[in-house]
Amino acid sequence: MKCIFCSIIKGEIPSKRLYEDDKIVCFHDISPQAPVHILIVPRKHFPDLLAMSAEEGEYAAHLIKAIPLLAKKAGLESEGFRLVSNCKEKAGQSVFHLHFHLMGGRSFTWPPG
Repeated sequence: MKCIFCSIIKGEIPSKRLYEDDKIVCFHDISPQAPVHILIVPRKHFPDLLAMSAEEGEYAAHLIKAIPLLAKKAGLESEGFRLVSNCKEKAGQSVFHLHFHLMGGRSFTWPPG
């Protein structure tokens, strides 16, 4: 089964990219759940966070390090944002390539739906 995020990373599917480097690609979600909804995706395919070994943790660290840059680029530094990564189907994961959702521009409630 072909991974949509792998296709986006390779440029086979167009995306509105906000940032990319040798480890991650960040682009706007095509079905945004907030005025700002950015996906942060490692270039290397991991089905979910549990599939990443301790030795591959530099990908997770790199994702986290990119968040302040992305929040600032998206104008979220003053009002804040929500960061989400769903792991497995019951948690709401629908694309099985590790990714984080950076969302902002509206108020959020807790717990989520």
